[in-house]
Amino acid sequence: MKKHLHTYLLFLLTLLSCISFAQDIHFSQFSMSPLNLNPAFTGFFDGDYRGAANYRSQWTTVPVSYSTVSVSADMNTDLKKLKSNRVGAGILFNNDVAGDSKYGTTQFYIPLSYIHMLSADSNLFLSLGLQPGISNVGFRTNKLTFDSQWDGDAYNPALSTGENFPLMKRTYFDINTGMALQYRIKQRSAVTLGIGLSHLGTPKISYFKNEDIQLDPKFNTYLSFTYPVATQIDLSAEYLFQKQGTYKENVFGLKAGYNFLSEVKQNVNMGFYLRAKDALITRIGYDFRNWQFGMSYDINTSAFKAATNRRGAIEFGVICIIQKPKAFVPKQRPCPIYM
Repeated sequence: MKKHLHTYLLFLLTLLSCISFAQDIHFSQFSMSPLNLNPAFTGFFDGDYRGAANYRSQWTTVPVSYSTVSVSADMNTDLKKLKSNRVGAGILFNNDVAGDSKYGTTQFYIPLSYIHMLSADSNLFLSLGLQPGISNVGFRTNKLTFDSQWDGDAYNPALSTGENFPLMKRTYFDINTGMALQYRIKQRSAVTLGIGLSHLGTPKISYFKNEDIQLDPKFNTYLSFTYPVATQIDLSAEYLFQKQGTYKENVFGLKAGYNFLSEVKQNVNMGFYLRAKDALITRIGYDFRNWQFGMSYDINTSAFKAATNRRGAIEFGVICIIQKPKAFVPKQRPCPIYM
C-alpha cells in the first residue's frame, strides 16, 4: 500500500506541475466564451448587452477530474463625437478545480475594447482589447495521503504528513491583450480573425518562493468563416491555435446550421472538431431569438485514453444578447395648407 501511495503522490505532483506551467483553462466551445478567447471580442457583437456562461466537466472517470465554470457580461456603446467608433466593457469570472488536492484557479478580469469601423459601408471592423485582472491559484492537502502517514499496517490520517508547504495559494495581477478584425461579406456571412496574448507580466506562481518560476505567456490565433451555402443552410469553419511555453493546441472543425423560415430567428446547428493529438469534439447548438445554446462532448484520443476509456469532457454554454429598442422617429409630412 505504501508503494501505491508514493506512486499516486508522484503522479499528482507531476500533474500539478503541468497545470502550473502549461495551460490556462480552455473550452471546446471556445466561440461560446468570447471574453476568454480574446479581450478584443469585448463588445464585438450585434447588440447592446451580452451575457455568457460556460461549464465544463473533464476526466470524471479518473481521480484528477476537472470542473470549470466561466461567467461573463459585456456591452458596447457608441462614441458620440466619433460615430464610426465604439467602446466595449465587461466583467469575466473563471473558476477551475482539479484533482483530490482541489488545485484551483479563480480569476476576475475587467475586459475593455476599442472598436473602429474601417469602411464607410459598415462591413469592416477592427477591435483592440485589454484585459487587466486578478488571479488566485492554490491547493489543499486534507484529502492527500503521504508516506509518513503509513503506520506499518495501514494508512493513519492522524499521523503527520511530514510535509511543509511555504505557500498553499498565490494571488497575482494579470493582464491580457488582443486584436480582432472582421469583414462582413453579406448577411449571414463573415470572416473573423483574432490574435491574443495573455499573461504579459509573466506572473510568479511558485509555492516554494522560487521567483524564477513564472506563468508562461500564451499566444493564440482564432479564425472563423461563415457562409450561406443554401437559402436555409449556413456552413462555418473555425480554427484555434494556442501556444503556452512548450505546450501547443490546435483545434479545427466544421459546423452546419439550419435556419428555420419563420418570423422568429431560429437555428439548429451541429459540427465536428478535432483537437490535434487529444480529442474528437462533437458539438450541437440551438439559437432562438436572442439566445444561443451549445453542448459539446470530447472523445479522448490521446494516450490517456487507457485511463479515461475515451471519455473526455462534456461542456455546456449559453449566450444571451440584448438589443435596446430603437427610438421611433415619425416621418415628417408637409402640412396641407390647401384644403
